[in-house]
Amino acid sequence: MSADEIEKPAPRLPIVPISSAYFAIDTGDKLRHFAFILLPQFTFLAFASALDPLRIANQLSQRAIYRWSVVSEDGGAAVSSSGVSVNVDGPVAKVDRDETLFLCSGLAKFAVPSAKTAAIVRQHYQFGGRVGGICTGAIGLAHSGLLDGRTVTLHWENQPAFKEAFPQVRVSSNLSESDGRIVTCGGGSAATDMMLQFIAEDFGPEFAQVVAEMCLRDVTRPSTAQQRSSVSHQLGLRNPSLAKAITLMQTNIEDPFTITQIAEATGLSRRQLERLFLKYLNVSPRMYYRNLRIDKARVLLRETDMPAVEVAVACGFNSLDAFYRAFRERFGSTPKKYRNR
Repeated sequence: MSADEIEKPAPRLPIVPISSAYFAIDTGDKLRHFAFILLPQFTFLAFASALDPLRIANQLSQRAIYRWSVVSEDGGAAVSSSGVSVNVDGPVAKVDRDETLFLCSGLAKFAVPSAKTAAIVRQHYQFGGRVGGICTGAIGLAHSGLLDGRTVTLHWENQPAFKEAFPQVRVSSNLSESDGRIVTCGGGSAATDMMLQFIAEDFGPEFAQVVAEMCLRDVTRPSTAQQRSSVSHQLGLRNPSLAKAITLMQTNIEDPFTITQIAEATGLSRRQLERLFLKYLNVSPRMYYRNLRIDKARVLLRETDMPAVEVAVACGFNSLDAFYRAFRERFGSTPKKYRNR
């Protein structure tokens, strides 16, 4: 059955809850529509964070300014990664060109859409529609053939494997990205920030700010805000040289620096750098760096089909034996056994 032959689900009527809070806006006559495709094991938090600002916008304006539909690939209830099921309006089908079509996914291994879903997403974009990815939704967009040369984002946990699988796609660590008619966000509460930006574009920043306050958000974060906090904040570090050293390690995995090079780049001697790591992290810089590389290897083994030798190279190991030995020391298993498990 082609995308044109798939029966569209009955349109969901706009939801306008009665509210004591009110914000008058000039809505015009247009009803904006979002369609959410829930892939298996989607992230419930990200989906709800994208959907509820639309409901709140209707509630505040006391008008039907947003409408949404929720579908799954087979038309049955969609099961989230937390095990909670969501009833849907029907199976994936074509939507009108002026609608925004979002792929909502979570666990990376389930984020690849079926051929039918990919065809509908691709056709919607080719016919002038806007498409997007929430959480790991960029994986589905990439498999739909829409991201070559584009800039996107997805949840930071899944970025290393995505970069290896789709080197032709530019990946940012921003909360959200908009590249033409392709919009993506990193999931979680970043989905709320993305929807607030849409609301601000449609009805002004003042209205979007009140929607944010209804979400108990005291500030609307810009799309360029980073998904992760700084190294210093993550690790509770107050030493800028140590934070710089860790950042260098994190950004040089495939072609690792020597510890001496890292020390020189931070203005320290190797011995001074070793003292800092032992004092603040209770581990040597060499071991810390090796663990970063092995942790990336674990992600690639879990989320890609890359052979072990390619994983080793991508994580800065020039010897497969050294890679196997380091992996076993950290995780108590060989890469092959870990992948099979």
